[in-house]
Amino acid sequence: MTFRTERDSMGEVQVPGDALYGAQTQRAVDNFRIGTRRMPEGFITCLAQLKAAAARANRECGVLAADIAEALEQCAAAVAAGGHADQFPVSVFQTGSGTSTNMNMNEVLARLAAARCGRQVHPNDHVNCSQSSNDVIPSTIQVSAAVALEERLLPALRQLAAGIGTRAEELRTVTKTGRTHLMDAMPLTFGQELGAWVSQLHECEARFSDLQPRLRALPIGGSAVGTGVNVPDGFAAALVAQLTQLLGQPFTVADNAFARMAGQDVALECSACLRALATVLAKINSDLRWMSSGPLAGLAEIRLEPLQPGSSIMPGKVNPVLPEAVLMVVAEITGNDAALALAAQSGNFQLNVMLPLIADKLLGGCDLLAGACAATGRTVAGFSVNSEQVQRALASNPILVTALNAQIGYEAAAAIAKRAYAEGRAVLDVAAQQTELSRETLEKLLDPYRLTGAATD
Repeated sequence: MTFRTERDSMGEVQVPGDALYGAQTQRAVDNFRIGTRRMPEGFITCLAQLKAAAARANRECGVLAADIAEALEQCAAAVAAGGHADQFPVSVFQTGSGTSTNMNMNEVLARLAAARCGRQVHPNDHVNCSQSSNDVIPSTIQVSAAVALEERLLPALRQLAAGIGTRAEELRTVTKTGRTHLMDAMPLTFGQELGAWVSQLHECEARFSDLQPRLRALPIGGSAVGTGVNVPDGFAAALVAQLTQLLGQPFTVADNAFARMAGQDVALECSACLRALATVLAKINSDLRWMSSGPLAGLAEIRLEPLQPGSSIMPGKVNPVLPEAVLMVVAEITGNDAALALAAQSGNFQLNVMLPLIADKLLGGCDLLAGACAATGRTVAGFSVNSEQVQRALASNPILVTALNAQIGYEAAAAIAKRAYAEGRAVLDVAAQQTELSRETLEKLLDPYRLTGAATD
């Protein structure tokens, strides 16, 4: 490998000869040899898009020459499209402001733009004009999270809710035993059970929708500490207008840049919404695992789509592999939320100093949950109901006797339930012996489908 000498305010640095970045990026690579995780691809993409918007805004404000601004805009667009992805080697575990990543982008764009316009382009004076890492990185966290939600997670969430809704409609009249405390309870339909999942997912979507206006209100223009030093009038408004045009989302300037730079409350709120969705997915996939348990010694209410052999030693064993994978995602998201909560507490005076970690956890969570939604959707779409087992359990469920409380009282009903359970008999048969109600009346009162409240007559 050949090297070239680059210089920054601290002196000379040896940089790989073919690298587009310069001295400050190389210092970060040398200093932060912690793990192998780089900043998320989505973050780098949105940082490039923010730089393109900044170049336009600086040109509008008359603080950047038109040819340099145009070259920066075009080069930033190329990076945002996925070009030069190997030129962003800085670890997530770097300076807490994310300055190393900001300067990595500045240096790459400066070199690309200089080649394009034939003039010297400086990473600080030109690419970073009217900006500071301290407002750029928090803004990019919010932009990249908003984009990840709108383009990846929310479509996956909506598709999952629609898919479960379709199955709920298909199974709206199929009655099964309800369970509370994992014990037999009053009946309900599969449609009602799946419909509850759909409602939970819709509430998750509503939380994200409520969050978006805050997520799109950026602290750009706050500069070093929030005061807007070296930022020309109109720059922030021009930048968010350009960003809105580029990304198709209505970004705004935050009312108080100090708050958005020193605190990461909105990122923490976003993480809480991610964790809420993860918790809902945990509920759905846990239920699916229980419902499919067996097939002989478990509940065996449903059969999941067989996807792969389940054991290296037990022939014929098939496991609920997709629900298990989703539950591991849930564990990861729960841990991410805890890490992000600690990171959000690290706002010392005018700046939070765990910004790269916050970006990594938010964007990683969005991607994981989008995949988990798709996996859950496949599981729900692929299961079939074991009707014989469901009906057998339903007919012998002693809790059906609850429907007789109003006619014979709680104590008499409890006696029927205990006898039915002890003798392994249907509640209907025992009730016919122990009450004066006619069998016709009992059949109507103990009809499981009627007890679900789903019957129309």
